[in-house]
Amino acid sequence: MTDYVDAGTAMDLSGLSQVPGSAPQVANSVNYERILNAGSEPQNWLTYYGGYNGHRYSQLDQINTENVKNLTPAWVFQFGSSGLHAGASTYAFETTPIVVDGVMYVTGWDGWVWAMDAVTGQLHWQYKHAIPFDTSLCCGNVNRGCAVGHGKVFVVTLNAHVLALDAETGKVVWDKTWGDVRAGESGTVAPLLVKNLVIVGSSGGEFGNRGHLDAFNAETGEHVWRCYTVPKPGEPESDTWPADSDAWQRGGGNTWVTGTFDPETNLLYWGTGNPAPDFDGEVREGDNRWTDSVIAVDVDTGRIHWGYQCTPHDLWDYDSNMECILFEEDGRKLLGHFDKNGYFFVLDRVNGALVRVTPFAERIDWGEITADGNVIPKIYPDKEGENVHFWPGPAGAKEWTHASYSPRTELFYVPVQDVGSTVARVRRQFKESIPYWGASVTVDSDDMNGFLKAIDAHTGEEKWRWHNPTPLCSSTLVTGGDVVFTGTPTGEFHAFDARNGVHLWQFQTGSGHHSSPISYSVDGRQYIAAPVGWGGWVEGFAPGMLGGPHGDALFVFALPE
Repeated sequence: MTDYVDAGTAMDLSGLSQVPGSAPQVANSVNYERILNAGSEPQNWLTYYGGYNGHRYSQLDQINTENVKNLTPAWVFQFGSSGLHAGASTYAFETTPIVVDGVMYVTGWDGWVWAMDAVTGQLHWQYKHAIPFDTSLCCGNVNRGCAVGHGKVFVVTLNAHVLALDAETGKVVWDKTWGDVRAGESGTVAPLLVKNLVIVGSSGGEFGNRGHLDAFNAETGEHVWRCYTVPKPGEPESDTWPADSDAWQRGGGNTWVTGTFDPETNLLYWGTGNPAPDFDGEVREGDNRWTDSVIAVDVDTGRIHWGYQCTPHDLWDYDSNMECILFEEDGRKLLGHFDKNGYFFVLDRVNGALVRVTPFAERIDWGEITADGNVIPKIYPDKEGENVHFWPGPAGAKEWTHASYSPRTELFYVPVQDVGSTVARVRRQFKESIPYWGASVTVDSDDMNGFLKAIDAHTGEEKWRWHNPTPLCSSTLVTGGDVVFTGTPTGEFHAFDARNGVHLWQFQTGSGHHSSPISYSVDGRQYIAAPVGWGGWVEGFAPGMLGGPHGDALFVFALPE
C-alpha cells in the first residue's frame, strides 16, 4: 500500500519494491567523465539524447533488421491521471527515460518522478512535487525528462523549480526556484548535467516572458549563471528590437528543449523559441534576436559565443527550440538543426557560419530561404483580422520531438509534420500571465500527413521516406542493428530498416506517441523503451486527433528469451 509521506516528498513503496523505499546506488558513480564517454557504455542511456552529441543513437545491435519482427513487450508501466492537476485535461507523457546499470529514472506530468527496475518495471520509489492548480501553461502539463549524476536525479517542475533528488531514496536534496510563475514562466525541459553544473531552460514565451538559460551547482544548488536570449538595450544585437519600447522585456526566446554540448569548444548548443507576441510583429519591429535561433553558450560563464537566427522577425510561431545534432564532415565540426520553418540548417559549430540550408518539409509556402541563408517572407498575418493560410502551421514541419543520426549510415531520421494553419492577426495588450499570441489560430484538421524521412547528412538530400496519414509527432531512435524506431498518433510503434526504409514491425500501444524512445541492455539483453501518452497541445499539431486514444504508459520491448 502506498504511504504518502507529505506533498512534495518521495513516497514509501515498501509494498511494491524489492528494496523498500530505495534504489541501488548506481547513480553515485555517474559523473561528467562517464557522461562524456557515454558511447563506451551503450548498455546505459546516461543523458537526454544518449550522449552530449544529440545523436539519439544506440550502438546496441542484438535487435537487428532480421529479428526485430520478433519483438514483444517485456513489461509495461502505467500511471494515469487522477484528481485535479495543473492545466486540466492537457497532460501527456513526453519524457525520455534515463537508464543507469539496470535502474530506470522517468519523469511524468504534474511533478511525478519514478525510479524503477529496468528489467521488470518494479518501482523503487516515486516522488510527487506539488504543482499549483492555477499554474499558467502554454501547451500542456508535461515534462521531458531528468538528468542523473553525482548520486542525484535532477528535474524541473511546472511551477519553475529545479530539484535535486537523492537517486537512492527520491528524497529532496535541494530545491531552487528559478522562474516567476506569476508572470507565466514554467519549466518543462529535461536538465543537462555538464561538469558540476545543471543546465535548465525556461518555458512561457506565449505569456510574454524573456527567455533564459540557467546553471546551478549540482552539489549545492547554488545559482551560477543566467543567460538571457533577448538582449537588453546596450547589449550586442539589442538594435534588432525597437529602441523606443520595452518589447525586449517580454520578447520570448524561451529555451524549453534540451541542448547539446561539445567539450572541445566548451560550448552548449541550444535552440530558442518564438518572439512574443507570436504573430503580431508590428509591436516588435526588427529581427528580434536571439529568438528563433541556435545559440552557442560558454558552459562556464553563460556568455553567448555566437548565434544564428533561423527565422528573423518570426510571424509564424516557428520556434527554433529543436535539437542541435553534432557531427563531423571532412574534419570540420558541424551542427545539424531541423527547424519548425521546414528547413534543415547545417552550421559550423565553432563560429556559427552557415554551411548549407535545404528544405525537408513536404509543403512550404510561408516563405523561402535561399542557399546563402537569405529569408524571404511570402505569406504572413499582416492586416488586423484578415485570415491567411500557410504551410507548415505553427506546430512546424517538425515539432519539439527529435531526429536521430546514425554514424553507420551517415543519415538523419526525421519525424515530419505536414499540417497547415489559418491565422488572423489580433492586437492584444500585454498583461502579465495572460496569453500573448497576437492572433487567432485554426490548425487544419484534414489535409494532413506525416513522414519519416532519411536525410543525407552531407548533402541534405532525401534518401527515403515512409508516409503516414497523420503527422509524425514522435522522436526517432536509431540503433547499431540498423533499425529506426518511431511512433504515431494512432498508437502504433514502428521499426524500419535504417538503410532503405523498409517497414519491419509494429505494435499497437493503445495511445498516441509524442515522446522519445530509448534503448539499453541489462545482463546482455537489449530493450527498447517507448513512453506513450497522447495529450498536451494536440490542437496545435494534429487537431484531427483530439479524440485519439489517451492514457499514459511506458512500454518496454525485447526479443523473446
